[in-house]
Amino acid sequence: MSTKHFDIAIVGAGLSGIAAAYYLQLKCPSKNYIILEGRDSMGGTWDFFRYPGIRSDSDMYTLGYSFKPWPKAKSIADGPSILKYIQETASENGIDKHIRYSLLVKKASWSSDRAVWTVETECKKTAETLLFSCNFLLMCSGYYSYKEGYTPKFKGMESFKGEIVHPQDWPENLNYRDQKVVVIGSGATAITLIPEIAKDAKHVVMLQRSPTYVVSNSESDVLANLLNKFMPKKLAYAILRWKYIQRQQLLYRATRTKPEKVKQKLLELVRKELGDDYDVETHFTPRYNPWDQRLCLAPNGDLFEAIKSGNASVITDIIETFTEKGILLKSGKELEADLIVTATGLNMIILGGVQFSVDNQAIEFPNAYTYKGMMYSDIPNLVSVFGYINASWTLRAELVAEYVCRLVNYMDNHKGVGKGVLVSPLLHRVGRKAPPYINKC
Repeated sequence: MSTKHFDIAIVGAGLSGIAAAYYLQLKCPSKNYIILEGRDSMGGTWDFFRYPGIRSDSDMYTLGYSFKPWPKAKSIADGPSILKYIQETASENGIDKHIRYSLLVKKASWSSDRAVWTVETECKKTAETLLFSCNFLLMCSGYYSYKEGYTPKFKGMESFKGEIVHPQDWPENLNYRDQKVVVIGSGATAITLIPEIAKDAKHVVMLQRSPTYVVSNSESDVLANLLNKFMPKKLAYAILRWKYIQRQQLLYRATRTKPEKVKQKLLELVRKELGDDYDVETHFTPRYNPWDQRLCLAPNGDLFEAIKSGNASVITDIIETFTEKGILLKSGKELEADLIVTATGLNMIILGGVQFSVDNQAIEFPNAYTYKGMMYSDIPNLVSVFGYINASWTLRAELVAEYVCRLVNYMDNHKGVGKGVLVSPLLHRVGRKAPPYINKC
């Protein structure tokens, strides 16, 4: 079986993969690369999720790329707009020509003798196995499984006569107009989905086991509109990006140093939205401090507006069992439903679920140390991209991409093209770090 060789292989053509390709072209122009994408189109999350109201839960001045100004007035963008932005970035920079679609990466094997990775892929259309080799492997495959979302095994699910849907597998023509809908969960997906389907459903209940911090914010930025009128777009974008980065950092630091004060302020804002008569303590007061878990964003207070209009409501309780008509709660109350949406999370996987080996030895990632959250002990020339958990994903994805370029150039300068081998450092004992570069011939 023939093997096509590239200097660098990128796995995944989402936000991270396109950013990585951009920086490789800019900072390592002599290197050739390929992007292996398991799906039929680019965009990752923003092409994959199709549930109503899909949008960013962070501002586009930081979720967007530093090198391509976000073109729209809304700082909180819908999924199709983000997908178009990614596609434009790839097209404008010729990155789209390097993408091979419908190739699902199954295995990756490192040979120390040859100093190369051999990447085994499966063509989704033909089931054919195609092999690629590379000197450096960059994993931009995200952190969750595309096969199915996470749904707990609730008692009695098989008895429910209506439809049960997970947002990750949202049917294209699902009809919820004039229906009673229960959405299980109160994370980012539920907060996004509920205001949108509440426009047409008879009523929507957000059923949560425990509350989440929900922050209302304008989806448009007055300063952005002003700057874009009087400044070059790139300069205005740079200023806005700096503003949002600083704001994110200030808020996060405040939650670490003054958690109770921040908590009371967030709850005060919720009371302002819903009124003094609403039971904020039960339904919007979490058991944890702000940013112990991620905050949820309600652009223009859309979730609160849906609640105030009567189109949506919140119930905080525990599921006892599903019934024919809906869900029986531990309190004894039964929620009737025509449609139940399980916005209960994702199935997390490591590096796209790919099987890795080094010199025919299978890699057990739980037993490996990490370096800078992107490399693994005793695994050469492999980097994985993982974004921030308390800021926009793309901020860190770009930093990792730039770092990879410096590594590649470092190896070239010290060992010659294709011969540099980098092994991520291992923490040999507590308190002592190995040098960041351990090179082999």
